[in-house]
Amino acid sequence: MDLNLFWFILMGVLLAGYAILDGFDLGVGILHLGVRSDLERRLLMNSIGPLWDGNEVWLVTFGGALFAAFPHAYATAFSGFYLAFMVLLFALISRAVSMEFRSKKESPAWRSFFDFTFCAASTVATLLFGVAVGNSIMGIKVGPDFEYVGSFLDLLRPYPLLVGLFAVATFAMHGSIYLYLKTEGELQQRIHGWMWRTFGFFLVAYLLTTIYSLAAVPNTTANFANHPWAWGVVLLNVLAIANIPRAIYQHRPFYAFVSSACSIAAFVFLFGVALYPNLIVSSLDPAYSLTIYNAASSPKTLRIMQIIAFLGMPFVLAYTVVIYWVFRGKVELGKFSY
Repeated sequence: MDLNLFWFILMGVLLAGYAILDGFDLGVGILHLGVRSDLERRLLMNSIGPLWDGNEVWLVTFGGALFAAFPHAYATAFSGFYLAFMVLLFALISRAVSMEFRSKKESPAWRSFFDFTFCAASTVATLLFGVAVGNSIMGIKVGPDFEYVGSFLDLLRPYPLLVGLFAVATFAMHGSIYLYLKTEGELQQRIHGWMWRTFGFFLVAYLLTTIYSLAAVPNTTANFANHPWAWGVVLLNVLAIANIPRAIYQHRPFYAFVSSACSIAAFVFLFGVALYPNLIVSSLDPAYSLTIYNAASSPKTLRIMQIIAFLGMPFVLAYTVVIYWVFRGKVELGKFSY
């Protein structure tokens, strides 16, 4: 395997890890206003309290890998999407601030403000992640100097917005299943209804996005002719999605959560297959697209980074496993709870 392909695959693994892990805590934020009482909202926040910052390590690592392995793509993305990235950064910071500050005062107005901020920031961040994926597949206005020549509004086309809505639906479903695993009693019974409603929302968004992709964005399946084995992942993805309502109906939420995680991993894989070998597709001329070859660092840099990745990734995985093991079980409110 050449180094460029290795880093493309590793970035896909990092992106999948982030989507699965931070996906459920973004989903919890999206659903946050679905409960009314202060106690229940604290329970929702505490279900992700020990985990959310560790989950975002995967996003930070992804950004660092992109910067070091494919600096030209990093420069084009961050200069062209500056406003979008600032909105995303503001949303992610707002989530953290909301969790840390919400319970610092007993005032209902104070807590309601941060409840709304937490929900809105989670929804906006998820929507923007989906819009970024949609634009990556459809292509953006990149010129011969590899500079983005469009505007912020050019990024908000129907297809990217639909993918953004699909991301919101997916994370909401993922988050509701996670909440069912972490809660108990009356709250858990109400969340059982959330799982069915969010799955219905997800299924509609999934079908609409798939139809739109096949009809209006033909390059999404262009690589399948050269790599027919990828259709096997499509089949596995469909089976994983079909198993979610089956597991919910049989009251096996852990299997539903695993199926949801597998579906998200499959979506990231299929996104990579549709994009390869591009990192940023130019809608002006395919020759202007940034690929894993013309946007990459030198082979020596990629080799040194590969060694660092082999040394560092086990620590990231070990940290993730330990944290999830320590904070397993039902969520409880204690002295240091949010």
